[in-house]
Formats: sequence, structure tokens, C-alpha cells
Amino acid sequence: MKFKVAASCPTPGVRAFLVHRRLSALGNVFDLRPALEELKAGRIPDGLVSLELETQGGEAAIRGALANVPEVELVALKEVVLEAAPVAPPVQGSSAAPDLPRAVGHEPARTVRVRTELLDYFLDTVGELLLATARIREVSKVIPQNARPLLEESVDRLHGLVKDLHDKVMSARMTPLAVIMDRLPRVARDVARRRDREVDLVITGAEIELDRAIIDELGDPLLHILRNCIDHGIESAEEREQAHKPPRGRVLVNVRRLRDRVVLEIEDDGRGMDAAKLKAVALERGLITQETAERMTDREAFQLACMPGVSTARDVSDISGRGVGMDAVKRTVENLGGTLEIESEKGKGTRFTLRLPLTVAVVNLLLVQVGEEVFGLPIAKVLGATEADESALSRSRQSPMLPWGTGLVPVHSLGELLEVPAPPRIGLRPYVVMEADTGRVALAVDRLLGQEEAVLKALSRPLDMVPGLSGVTILGSGRPVFILDVPRLLAA
Repeated sequence: MKFKVAASCPTPGVRAFLVHRRLSALGNVFDLRPALEELKAGRIPDGLVSLELETQGGEAAIRGALANVPEVELVALKEVVLEAAPVAPPVQGSSAAPDLPRAVGHEPARTVRVRTELLDYFLDTVGELLLATARIREVSKVIPQNARPLLEESVDRLHGLVKDLHDKVMSARMTPLAVIMDRLPRVARDVARRRDREVDLVITGAEIELDRAIIDELGDPLLHILRNCIDHGIESAEEREQAHKPPRGRVLVNVRRLRDRVVLEIEDDGRGMDAAKLKAVALERGLITQETAERMTDREAFQLACMPGVSTARDVSDISGRGVGMDAVKRTVENLGGTLEIESEKGKGTRFTLRLPLTVAVVNLLLVQVGEEVFGLPIAKVLGATEADESALSRSRQSPMLPWGTGLVPVHSLGELLEVPAPPRIGLRPYVVMEADTGRVALAVDRLLGQEEAVLKALSRPLDMVPGLSGVTILGSGRPVFILDVPRLLAA
């Protein structure tokens, strides 16, 4: 038999795999082309899939299995009746069954339902094991030198086993993005109908998997960005014709895996965003200074749309509004350990890029020391580090500025922001350059302690109400370290 997935289908891999599973329920699948792994990845030349199905059911059962699968068409179906081959009787006293051909991609059903709370417990427990292993490694440094190699070898073996267990628990939590992507077409149709727009939505990469905790938090931000693209990004058919564009707008949602991160892009071909207007609105509301506005690049100005109340929309509807809710979108993405980037060209369109970690359980941190305290800064937000003499910093309205690249970035003392007592520094000191809501900033610290892969722990009341704290971890020495949310810390 052959079936074809429609060219307009946004998730061909998901549709084809669904058909494969339904046919596998009817019998054994052989000679599958393309192979199952290619099918799952959505690599289907011309959308055509061919296979042989060994089943007791007839043509009606096959057509019934495909009847409720949208965007899939049965192209060819030929029935071949095979005569049963003679089978030698089993040897007396033997219970072994004759060897039968194994179906391609057909696995016996060996699944069990597990509560999500139990998976969360497993993840927390494995995280504690990782911390305990790191603690043992620290303790081993104080034992006699002659006994150390044997202990270190055992600790390395234990760490490898715990790490492998952690990876297996994480794989059990992985969920395809199709879970939330399948909601987007209906939302796009509803918004387009209410705003009298004509919009094509194209989705690719929905089969890529992410941690369930990230999937749960990502649904609302994606829907909000999509509504913004159609409501305020895509123009009416008349405006598009005047701009020499096709009357139908187009929104692309593309997901791809990039090493240990997932990149999710939502792009429209609408009117784009106006950096000058965003700066003017932010200035009017007192969110930035004139000097900051003049120093901002267009790319940094687009981030102003993520500040509360900053919008350049001609009309704010009950559906969405540029800047209304985008602050919540950015906050959610950053709380997940990701970043949100906005690129736009006036008259051409806008692209929102979300860079997300595969999991929120483990984070990479830059450890810094202020006074006697140690804090963690998310590596994803760190642009670089440098040393400079405080007396050599530029001054602008009594605010120190650090030369960075081809420009200057404002300097903030992390000790003063956190009200941590620290002796005054004279001469060279380290500065960490990071991304913030209003552009780049430099944080003055006392020491850089290096990078650390840490198990993230959520804050409980009342610590979760303290501005500037996003989580806590425990080092191998047993020392707890707070992880800082720099944008919230600067806004406090």
C-alpha cells in the first residue's frame, strides 16, 4: 500500500507516524519506505510512504484506520493472499515457538503509565545523588595521598552511573512539541477570521522533544506571540496589495535542535516593528533615558516591546497588543533558562527567536564572589567578562561606563545591588557583561570562581518573593548558592 501526506501539512512526520501506529495495530508492517527513523524526523520525499501490511483484516479495516487522520490520502492499495507455508511440528517436550519474521519498526507493547509527580520525584532524587557524589569528591581531597586514587576511581564510577541514571530519567520526561503545536492552527484560523485576515501557518520541527516542565510553561507564550503576529503584524489584504505583497499573509513556526538547546522561531511577513517609535514610547513613560535611547541599537530597541506598557500597535484589540503581555512572555522564557530575541525590518516582517534548554533541571552557571558570598549567574545571559581599573572607567552623569566592544555599557556594583558588605576595591577588578531588559550591563564583582553545572532547586516561600533570585543550588562543598535573575534585580 501507499499513502501520501499533503504538502500543506505542517507536521508530516507526526501524521505519517500516526498512520504507522494505526496500521501496526492491525498487524505487522514490513518493507517500510522511508525507514521509521526518517518518518519520525519528517523526511518524506514528495510525502509518499509505501509499506506492506500483514493483517487478518481486509480493505475496510485499513480504510477505517486512515479515515480520521487529516491531511493523509490513501494512494494505492493492493491485496495479496499468501498461502500458508507448511510448518514442521515442534519437537516433543519443547515449548519453543517457531521463528517468525520480525516486522519493521514493530515493537511489542511494553509501556506503563507513570504519574508526572513520580517523574518529578525521580528527578529530584537523582539531583540529590549528583550533589552527594560531588560532596564525596570534595571530601576525598582531604584524605591521605596514597589512598586517594582508589577512592577517586570509585567516585568517578559512581558519578558515571548517576549521570547515566539522570539522563534516563530526563528521557522519560521528554515530550514532543507537537503537544502544543497542534493547538496553533486553530488559534491562527480564529484570530485571522476575527481580524478579517488571510493567513497561512507553516509549522516544521514539531516532532522535536523538550522536557515536560518546559512544554507545560511554553504553551501560553507561543499562543501570545502567534496572536501578535496575526493581529498586529500581518496587514489587511488591501494594505498588502498596496505594499506589493501577496494578499495572504504567512507565519512560519520553525523548531530545530542546536546541540544542547532548542531554537524556536516564529516569523511573520507583516509590517514589522518601528524601533524609533518603541524608543519614543519608552522615553515618554520614563522607562529609559535620552542617553540610553541614543546609545541603543535597533536590535536592543526591539527588546523594549517586552517592557510593561510599551507598544507601537495602531490599535490594541481584545486579542493582543504589541507590548501587552510580551513582558510576561520574556519572563517565562528566561525563567526556563532560555532567551528571547526579536528581529524586525519595517515593511518586511518580524522574527521572534526563543532559545531554550532541553531541560530545566540542570543549569550552567558562572560563579562570582562578592565579599564573603558566592552567587551564580546563568551562562545563557553572560556575554563575557573582563578586568578593568575602576579609576579608568568613563563617567556619564556620575554613572560609570565600561568600554565593551565598540561602545560603552553602564556599570552596576553587584555588592550594592544585593546589599552585601564588601571592602572597597582599588585597582583592577573583574566585570561580568550581561544582557538586561534595557540592553547590556556590566556587573562589578570581587572574584570570578569559574563555571559550574548545577542542579537547580526552586525557591520556596518567602524566598520566591525576593526580587532578583531565580533559584538555588548546592555546590560539592555543601555550600548553598543563590542563582540571580539580573533583569529583575536591576528593576527592583
